Parts: sequence; structure tokens; C-alpha cells
Amino acid sequence: MLGKPFIDLEGKVAIVTGGTRGIGESIARVFGRSGARVSIASRKQEGVDATVAALRAEGIEAMGRACHTGKEADVEALFDATVAAYGRVDVVVANAATNPYFGPLLGADERIFDKTFEVNVKGYFYTARAGARRMIDQGGGGSIILVASIAGLSSAPLQGVYGMTKAAVISMGQTLATELGPSKIRVNVIAPGLVETRFSSALVSNDDIVARVVGRTPLGRYAQPDELAGAALFLASDAASFTTGQTLVVDGGWTIG
Repeated sequence: MLGKPFIDLEGKVAIVTGGTRGIGESIARVFGRSGARVSIASRKQEGVDATVAALRAEGIEAMGRACHTGKEADVEALFDATVAAYGRVDVVVANAATNPYFGPLLGADERIFDKTFEVNVKGYFYTARAGARRMIDQGGGGSIILVASIAGLSSAPLQGVYGMTKAAVISMGQTLATELGPSKIRVNVIAPGLVETRFSSALVSNDDIVARVVGRTPLGRYAQPDELAGAALFLASDAASFTTGQTLVVDGGWTIG
């Protein structure tokens, strides 16, 4: 006899960084529609407030807080506020990222390295650690999802520093999955291909890049943000109860093209 839907987040509390637009906003919305109470974060409070209002207008229980994930104090404040409001944390999605440089790797200066690694590596680590510590304090169990990129799986010409950080995120996910497994905390990575967002506008607006990507992609197109949310929902839910340490590639087949 069938019970409740196998993939839902009823009764769960989820934190999504970079949750005000693009992939993060789509994940937050799908989580909320699947029964979760959602806490979102982004750099600017006005953006957070607007997205929270939009989620609440759909009947989703949501809150939010401005947070620079590269600053550990900001991350801790986000998690403290969420626990104060909702009592616990069950799912964490580290999605806030930056890519300030588009050009040959040899041209990247120290400022580019520092900014990209601060957000894309330290920020992900701070977010994952804050979630893991609270999950352990609750008695264990939970799901941590790190949003990386196919740029972390292969050569990333003109995006070399960004690609390095995403490779680090994949390694981070594997190590955390190993170390947190005894606490019944699952850690997985999503590696998107090209997705049409404001973050990727420099790529999507370049006809030559789009032609190369689409030409290599079996599905013959790039993705929309909502197409990543299903992967996150699966990994967050009990349907993925025996899945940890994995990198789920969502790229329309680009990596096999």
C-alpha cells in the first residue's frame, strides 16, 4: 500500500545560500512546494526580502537573511537565525558563488584568486560546516548539497580559477561525506552544465560559446534554472537515503558529447 510521496520534504527545514535568483531561487521554491520551510540567503537584504515575499505569496513558509558566505560570522548568524525561527536544520544547499574573471588563466591576478576562493571554497566550507554541526547537535541525520559545475570536472578554458574552485568543492563533498557518514549526514554535489541565469549571462550571450556548448550537448540546448531543482530535491529527500559522496552531473549530456 502506497503511503506519502517518496520524494517530499514535509516537516524539513532547508537553508539555501545564493537563494534569491537563478538555480538557488528555483531550488528554494521547489523545496517549499515540497513541504519544507525554507531559509534563503544572499548578499543584499533587499533581494532576500523580495524573494521571501514571492515565496510566501505562493504559500511557502520562508525567511531570509543577508549573508556574505565568505565571512564565517555571517554564515553562523544565518544558521542561528534559522534555528531560532524554525527550531532545526535538515537540509543545506551551498550555492552562493562568484566568477569575477573571464580570460586566460595566466592573466588571473591575486585579487581574482582571493575573491573566487573566498566565496566558492571557504564560503561553501563555512556553510557545510555550520549545517553539519547543527545536524550533529540535533542527533545526526540530514543532507548537505554543494552546487559545483562541470567546470570542476574537466578543463575550463577562460574560467580556470572558477574551475579550480569547483574541483575543490567536489573534493570537499567527498571528504565530508566520508567524515559525516557515521553521523548519518549525507553530502552530495550537483555539477550543472551551462544554465541560463544572470550569473552565466556572459556565456549565454556569447554566440560562439553557446554554439560550441549546444553543438556538443546531446539534448541540443542549455538548461533553465528549474531543471536543476529536481536533482537537489532528490538529494535532499529520503529517496536518496543511501546516496552520499556522489557528484550528480546535470548537463544535458555535455560531458559525454
